[in-house]
Amino acid sequence: MREGRLFSAPFALCFAANLLQALAFNLFLHFPGFLQQLGADEVQIGFVSALIAVSAIALRPPIGRRMDRRGRRGVILAGGAVNVVAVALYLTVDRIGPWLYLVRVAHGFAEAMLFSALFTYAADHVPSARRTQGIALFGVSGMLPIALGGAIGDWLLRDDDYRKLFLAALALAAASLLLSLPLRDAKRSSAPATGPVGIVAALRQRDLQPIWLLGTVFSLALTAFFVFIKTFVEAHHVGTVGGFFSAYTAAALVLRAFFGWLPDRVGPKRTLAPALAALAVGAALLARAGSAADVAVAGLLCGFGHGYTFPILSGLVVARVHDANRGAALAVFTGLFDLGVLLGGPAFGLVIERAGYPTMFATAGAVVLAGAILFYTLDRPHKGDVPQR
Repeated sequence: MREGRLFSAPFALCFAANLLQALAFNLFLHFPGFLQQLGADEVQIGFVSALIAVSAIALRPPIGRRMDRRGRRGVILAGGAVNVVAVALYLTVDRIGPWLYLVRVAHGFAEAMLFSALFTYAADHVPSARRTQGIALFGVSGMLPIALGGAIGDWLLRDDDYRKLFLAALALAAASLLLSLPLRDAKRSSAPATGPVGIVAALRQRDLQPIWLLGTVFSLALTAFFVFIKTFVEAHHVGTVGGFFSAYTAAALVLRAFFGWLPDRVGPKRTLAPALAALAVGAALLARAGSAADVAVAGLLCGFGHGYTFPILSGLVVARVHDANRGAALAVFTGLFDLGVLLGGPAFGLVIERAGYPTMFATAGAVVLAGAILFYTLDRPHKGDVPQR
């Protein structure tokens, strides 16, 4: 898509479908509390959280191939159907065991299909000259549910009845599937790829490898917040899940709605550095949080970091990859967030068990700083990194 209009009808419909499925998914920010009810400790919570990532990672290669060969719509519809079934099955879980693991794997399949395909569909409908801004605005459909999921979950769980949470998620997943039905694939470039295509080609593309590195680091940091904030606020009696993610999302939404144009104007890599710094400082503040205000300020900083980091990295991927391999490359990129949960869930859970939450959050912040240094050391100047005029 080359025209300058961001809000086309397909983009808006995709936005709405993603908003609903993301809200269904983000109600599961409270899922660690359900696992605690079933008797899980922090390491088990990390392991169960990682299961959804294992299944999602396993599905990324066929998803990428399917999207590039036959379009995005079929993957979106299949993912939506699996999502409805998987969320419904949580109503049947009453213990930690194989059945829970199977449900988590199915949920991971749905997450992989929807995250990859809806995101790629939106990227297909964003004008190239406003790529980062368009991706940032689409990202609002994924960010707003973080705050809503935390707050709605707090309200639904006033009596600790997780059945209400699962029923709400089921209704949202079904509504998202219905909204996805009218989606039609965009016409793609007919120009042949100039080199190899597929997941392996995307992984081996030299100018994408620093992005894969930083994307993994970014996803590890997010795992510290998204998997463990529920048990952190309960263990330390500071703040709430809804309070943290409301501040987090507010910062990200303000950036994307009013300053989403900035990376395209001044250059994405120039904007990325302060975003990564904010993410690291936010994690460090959580490590020292002693009040609800500290938790909220940490949420603001982390939301600022997320608000720019995700659209900038994804925009760099789209700018550097051929259209014929866009689906595969974005499947790799979105898969990094499952990799972060897979590695970070058990690892951060173990750090909490051995050294406590402050050490875990401090470690997450240090990982972000180390990853940023490596990225700027390894990444070479690229024509897609210059400001758009």
